[in-house]
Amino acid sequence: MKPVVGLTGGIACGKSTVARMFEDHGVPVVDADRLAREVVAPGTEGLAAVVEAFGPSFLCPDGSLDREKMGTHIFHDEEARRALSAIVHPRIQRATVEAFGRLRDHPAPYAIYDAALLVENGQHRIFPALVVVRADEATQLARLRARDGLTAEAAQARIDAQLPTRAKVAVADYVIDNDGPIEATAAQVADVHAQLVHRFEERSR
Repeated sequence: MKPVVGLTGGIACGKSTVARMFEDHGVPVVDADRLAREVVAPGTEGLAAVVEAFGPSFLCPDGSLDREKMGTHIFHDEEARRALSAIVHPRIQRATVEAFGRLRDHPAPYAIYDAALLVENGQHRIFPALVVVRADEATQLARLRARDGLTAEAAQARIDAQLPTRAKVAVADYVIDNDGPIEATAAQVADVHAQLVHRFEERSR
Protein backbone atom coordinates (compact mmCIF):
# COMPACT_ATOMS: atom_id res chain seq x y z
CA MET A 1 0.00 0.00 0.00
CA LYS A 2 1.29 3.46 -0.92
CA PRO A 3 2.16 5.67 2.09
CA VAL A 4 -0.57 8.21 2.84
CA VAL A 5 0.20 11.62 4.31
CA GLY A 6 -2.48 13.46 6.27
CA LEU A 7 -3.19 17.07 5.29
CA THR A 8 -5.24 19.33 7.53
CA GLY A 9 -5.46 22.87 8.87
CA GLY A 10 -7.68 25.45 10.48
CA ILE A 11 -10.78 26.81 8.80
CA ALA A 12 -9.94 29.25 5.97
CA CYS A 13 -6.21 28.58 6.32
CA GLY A 14 -5.94 27.56 2.67
CA LYS A 15 -5.77 23.78 2.96
CA SER A 16 -7.44 23.23 -0.41
CA THR A 17 -4.99 25.60 -2.08
CA VAL A 18 -2.09 23.62 -0.62
CA ALA A 19 -3.68 20.34 -1.72
CA ARG A 20 -3.80 21.61 -5.31
CA MET A 21 -0.13 22.55 -5.06
CA PHE A 22 0.74 18.99 -4.04
CA GLU A 23 -1.27 17.76 -7.03
CA ASP A 24 0.85 20.03 -9.23
CA HIS A 25 3.84 17.98 -8.03
CA GLY A 26 2.14 14.79 -9.22
CA VAL A 27 0.87 13.69 -5.81
CA PRO A 28 -2.63 12.16 -5.83
CA VAL A 29 -5.00 13.71 -3.28
CA VAL A 30 -8.09 12.10 -1.80
CA ASP A 31 -10.38 14.89 -0.60
CA ALA A 32 -12.57 13.92 2.36
CA ASP A 33 -14.95 16.83 1.74
CA ARG A 34 -15.49 15.74 -1.86
CA LEU A 35 -16.20 12.20 -0.69
CA ALA A 36 -18.60 13.60 1.91
CA ARG A 37 -20.54 15.25 -0.90
CA GLU A 38 -20.50 12.13 -3.05
CA VAL A 39 -21.92 9.81 -0.37
CA VAL A 40 -25.00 12.05 0.01
CA ALA A 41 -25.41 12.95 -3.66
CA PRO A 42 -28.92 12.75 -5.16
CA GLY A 43 -29.99 9.15 -5.64
CA THR A 44 -27.61 7.67 -3.05
CA GLU A 45 -28.72 5.61 -0.09
CA GLY A 46 -26.66 7.99 2.04
CA LEU A 47 -28.94 10.89 1.13
CA ALA A 48 -31.98 8.70 1.71
CA ALA A 49 -30.72 7.97 5.23
CA VAL A 50 -30.20 11.68 5.90
CA VAL A 51 -33.73 12.49 4.73
CA GLU A 52 -35.14 9.69 6.89
CA ALA A 53 -33.35 11.08 9.94
CA PHE A 54 -33.82 14.82 9.38
CA GLY A 55 -36.76 15.16 7.00
CA PRO A 56 -37.20 16.45 3.43
CA SER A 57 -36.94 20.09 4.51
CA PHE A 58 -33.15 19.69 4.30
CA LEU A 59 -33.31 19.12 0.54
CA CYS A 60 -32.83 21.79 -2.11
CA PRO A 61 -35.44 22.11 -4.87
CA ASP A 62 -33.21 20.03 -7.17
CA GLY A 63 -33.20 17.13 -4.70
CA SER A 64 -29.66 17.67 -3.41
CA LEU A 65 -28.78 18.09 0.24
CA ASP A 66 -29.06 21.69 1.44
CA ARG A 67 -25.57 21.75 2.96
CA GLU A 68 -25.83 25.34 4.18
CA LYS A 69 -29.08 24.68 6.06
CA MET A 70 -27.74 21.41 7.46
CA GLY A 71 -24.50 23.09 8.48
CA THR A 72 -26.35 25.80 10.38
CA HIS A 73 -28.60 23.18 12.02
CA ILE A 74 -25.83 20.93 13.32
CA PHE A 75 -23.66 23.91 14.30
CA HIS A 76 -26.19 24.70 17.02
CA ASP A 77 -27.28 21.12 17.88
CA GLU A 78 -24.72 18.62 19.16
CA GLU A 79 -27.18 15.71 19.06
CA ALA A 80 -28.01 16.44 15.41
CA ARG A 81 -24.30 16.67 14.64
CA ARG A 82 -23.71 13.22 16.12
CA ALA A 83 -26.69 11.80 14.23
CA LEU A 84 -25.40 13.14 10.91
CA SER A 85 -21.91 11.85 11.65
CA ALA A 86 -23.28 8.37 12.34
CA ILE A 87 -24.85 8.37 8.88
CA VAL A 88 -22.09 10.00 6.87
CA HIS A 89 -18.78 8.94 8.43
CA PRO A 90 -19.00 5.16 7.85
CA ARG A 91 -19.86 5.83 4.22
CA ILE A 92 -16.95 8.26 3.87
CA GLN A 93 -14.61 5.66 5.37
CA ARG A 94 -15.71 3.04 2.82
CA ALA A 95 -15.35 5.53 -0.03
CA THR A 96 -11.89 6.50 1.24
CA VAL A 97 -10.67 2.90 1.27
CA GLU A 98 -11.96 2.46 -2.29
CA ALA A 99 -10.32 5.71 -3.44
CA PHE A 100 -6.90 4.74 -2.11
CA GLY A 101 -7.29 1.26 -3.55
CA ARG A 102 -7.56 2.83 -6.99
CA LEU A 103 -4.24 4.61 -6.40
CA ARG A 104 -2.28 1.42 -5.78
CA ASP A 105 -0.48 1.61 -9.13
CA HIS A 106 -0.02 5.39 -9.18
CA PRO A 107 3.67 6.27 -9.78
CA ALA A 108 3.89 8.87 -7.00
CA PRO A 109 5.86 7.74 -3.91
CA TYR A 110 3.03 8.81 -1.60
CA ALA A 111 -0.57 10.03 -1.60
CA ILE A 112 -2.38 12.65 0.46
CA TYR A 113 -5.59 12.46 2.47
CA ASP A 114 -7.03 15.97 2.74
CA ALA A 115 -9.44 16.27 5.68
CA ALA A 116 -10.44 19.05 8.05
CA LEU A 117 -10.91 17.05 11.25
CA LEU A 118 -7.96 14.65 11.29
CA VAL A 119 -6.65 15.95 14.62
CA GLU A 120 -10.06 16.42 16.24
CA ASN A 121 -11.01 12.78 15.68
CA GLY A 122 -7.54 11.39 16.36
CA GLN A 123 -7.11 10.05 12.83
CA HIS A 124 -3.82 11.91 12.39
CA ARG A 125 -2.13 9.17 14.45
CA ILE A 126 -2.63 6.55 11.75
CA PHE A 127 -0.60 8.44 9.12
CA PRO A 128 3.19 8.23 8.84
CA ALA A 129 3.30 12.02 8.44
CA LEU A 130 0.96 14.95 9.04
CA VAL A 131 1.08 18.27 7.17
CA VAL A 132 -0.74 21.19 8.80
CA VAL A 133 -1.59 24.42 7.00
CA ARG A 134 -1.75 27.45 9.28
CA ALA A 135 -2.58 31.15 9.09
CA ASP A 136 -3.05 33.88 11.67
CA GLU A 137 -6.55 34.20 13.09
CA ALA A 138 -6.98 37.65 11.54
CA THR A 139 -6.24 36.11 8.14
CA GLN A 140 -8.69 33.28 8.79
CA LEU A 141 -11.39 35.77 9.78
CA ALA A 142 -10.90 37.91 6.68
CA ARG A 143 -10.85 34.91 4.33
CA LEU A 144 -13.90 33.34 5.94
CA ARG A 145 -15.92 36.54 5.67
CA ALA A 146 -14.91 37.01 2.02
CA ARG A 147 -15.51 33.37 1.10
CA ASP A 148 -18.84 32.75 2.84
CA GLY A 149 -20.25 36.28 3.14
CA LEU A 150 -20.40 36.06 6.94
CA THR A 151 -20.56 38.85 9.47
CA ALA A 152 -17.50 39.29 11.67
CA GLU A 153 -19.43 37.75 14.59
CA ALA A 154 -20.56 34.70 12.59
CA ALA A 155 -17.10 34.13 11.16
CA GLN A 156 -15.52 34.38 14.61
CA ALA A 157 -18.06 31.88 15.95
CA ARG A 158 -17.07 29.40 13.25
CA ILE A 159 -13.39 29.82 14.14
CA ASP A 160 -14.06 29.54 17.89
CA ALA A 161 -16.08 26.34 17.37
CA GLN A 162 -13.05 24.55 15.91
CA LEU A 163 -9.91 23.21 17.51
CA PRO A 164 -7.36 26.07 17.51
CA THR A 165 -4.92 25.81 14.62
CA ARG A 166 -2.03 25.96 17.10
CA ALA A 167 -3.22 22.64 18.56
CA LYS A 168 -2.95 21.08 15.11
CA VAL A 169 0.45 22.63 14.54
CA ALA A 170 1.60 21.07 17.82
CA VAL A 171 1.16 17.53 16.43
CA ALA A 172 2.33 18.26 12.86
CA ASP A 173 5.37 16.74 11.20
CA TYR A 174 5.42 19.56 8.63
CA VAL A 175 3.85 23.02 8.88
CA ILE A 176 3.02 25.22 5.90
CA ASP A 177 2.45 28.88 6.73
CA ASN A 178 -0.16 30.28 4.36
CA ASP A 179 -0.25 33.80 5.72
CA GLY A 180 1.93 35.39 3.04
CA PRO A 181 2.00 35.59 -0.75
CA ILE A 182 1.01 32.53 -2.75
CA GLU A 183 4.57 32.19 -4.06
CA ALA A 184 5.84 31.72 -0.50
CA THR A 185 3.26 29.02 0.13
CA ALA A 186 4.20 27.25 -3.11
CA ALA A 187 7.87 27.28 -2.12
CA GLN A 188 7.04 25.68 1.22
CA VAL A 189 4.95 22.99 -0.48
CA ALA A 190 7.82 22.21 -2.87
CA ASP A 191 10.19 21.87 0.10
CA VAL A 192 7.84 19.60 2.07
CA HIS A 193 7.20 17.50 -1.05
CA ALA A 194 10.94 17.02 -1.55
CA GLN A 195 11.35 15.96 2.07
CA LEU A 196 8.46 13.49 1.82
CA VAL A 197 9.80 11.97 -1.41
CA HIS A 198 13.19 11.48 0.23
CA ARG A 199 11.58 10.07 3.37
CA PHE A 200 9.51 7.45 1.59
CA GLU A 201 12.14 6.54 -0.98
CA GLU A 202 14.61 5.91 1.86
CA ARG A 203 12.04 3.78 3.66
CA SER A 204 11.39 1.65 0.56
CA ARG A 205 15.06 0.75 0.10
